[in-house]
Amino acid sequence: MEKVLDVLKTSEEALKSKEISEIAGIDKKEIDKAIKKLKKEDKVYSPKRCYYSIR
Repeated sequence: MEKVLDVLKTSEEALKSKEISEIAGIDKKEIDKAIKKLKKEDKVYSPKRCYYSIR
């Protein structure tokens, strides 16, 4: 989850989970799980469908 947050912090725009997985070098399924948890914790939001950004 920390790697996902780090990638989103360094990005100036919202990213798709596939883009996050390519940058972080982690499997997309793991990224999706981490994003789901981060959304519950209100640390990540989706400004438009399938894109994610940090709060």
